[in-house]
Amino acid sequence: MTDTTQTAPPAWLKIAGWTLQGLLALAFLAAAAMKLTGQPKMVAEFADLPLGQTLRYITGAIEVTGAALLLWPRTALLGAATLLCVDVGALGAQIVFLHGDLIHVCVLGGLLALSAWMTRRAG
Repeated sequence: MTDTTQTAPPAWLKIAGWTLQGLLALAFLAAAAMKLTGQPKMVAEFADLPLGQTLRYITGAIEVTGAALLLWPRTALLGAATLLCVDVGALGAQIVFLHGDLIHVCVLGGLLALSAWMTRRAG
C-alpha cells in the first residue's frame, strides 16, 4: 500500500513562492508599461519584428493579464504559464530577428517555470 496523502509545504516555501510571484508580476507589469506607453526602445525593437507595433500592443496586454493572473492564488499557475509563453516568444524573436541578449529571457523563463512548479506543488 502506498500513502497518497500529501503533506503541506513548509511556510517558508509558501512565502518564497508568493515573493517570487510578486516580483515576477512587477517585472512583467514594468515591461508591459514600457510597451504600452510607447517607450522609444520598445518601439524600435518591435519595428524589427514582422507584426511590428501591433505585436507590441498585444504582448503588453498579455503581460498585464499574465501578471494579474499570477497575483491571484487560484490563477497563479495559469498566469505563470501565460507569461512563460510570452517568454518563449521573446526567446524566438531574439534568436530569429533581433539577435540580442538571451540571458534575461532565459532567466525570466527559468523563474516562471519555478513559479509554476511551486504553485502546482502548493496546490
